Amino acid sequence: MPASHPSVAAVVGASTRTAAVAAADGRRALVFGGSGQIGAALVTRLRGAGWQVEALTREARRSGPGLRWLQGEFARLPPLPQACDAIFSCGPLDLFSLWYADAAIECPRVIAFGSTSMATKRAAADAGERELAQRLAGAETRILDAARARGAAATLLRPTLIYGAGRDRNLSRIAALAARSGVFLLPRGACGLRQPVHVEDLAQAAWSAVDRPASHGRGYALPGGETLPYRDMVARTLAALAPRPRLLELPAPLFRLALAAAHAAGRLRGLPPGAVARMREDLVFDMADARRDLGYAPRAFAPTAEMLAPPP
Repeated sequence: MPASHPSVAAVVGASTRTAAVAAADGRRALVFGGSGQIGAALVTRLRGAGWQVEALTREARRSGPGLRWLQGEFARLPPLPQACDAIFSCGPLDLFSLWYADAAIECPRVIAFGSTSMATKRAAADAGERELAQRLAGAETRILDAARARGAAATLLRPTLIYGAGRDRNLSRIAALAARSGVFLLPRGACGLRQPVHVEDLAQAAWSAVDRPASHGRGYALPGGETLPYRDMVARTLAALAPRPRLLELPAPLFRLALAAAHAAGRLRGLPPGAVARMREDLVFDMADARRDLGYAPRAFAPTAEMLAPPP
């Protein structure tokens, strides 16, 4: 054989490497909630890894290389692919679970985001919060059962307090309220422990889970990389803003009066029931299982103004 011709072994080796790259780059994902704060970060990560992504969104969006937007919602779903390599749910877990239980799509891997609220609100005083915890638990069971029945592998991911994209209803909301008034009020003793988690760390966890067999059929708490008192979490959030709002801690009676006045003025619409009482409760979760099975390594809590500002 002429020296200029590659050997059979070289050709076979090159073909094998090419096939491996094509297999990695050609994988297809269906993402529910692709335009949400977690979904957007996940879609970016999948595209960067060479995946072909089809993502659900309620509003019309322009598709691009490696990404096709499908406009619709669970009540009016557009035509979906008949098969894909992985399904990611980054939106309402209960609605996704109902769809998935009856879906005919062929897919070996399902990764769905729920919430640690399933645990923290199970015994809440508010009936609505208890019902939320029950819905989350029921949705997780429905997904795991449906995946098992069709020979697929499902993984449930439960974030704690999310931040990082300016679209959360916790820290970004605190930043917005404080920026408008120049001050943020807290009751004294708001020292319950928190573990805020960045959206990029959640996207990394979901992407990592795809090829981690140890995570099949399991659920994981995904806390942030730092545990700190609620009061310190708020203070660090305010420190990211310019000018920096003042943090004012009030005795309980004065705080209740200020809270009532804010409600009357319509400045605290959507404040979850029991939110103030929980400021003194520890809401802490162990990430050891996620670290072991997913290689989960979230960052410490170091918010910036960009992480807290609403997107344009």
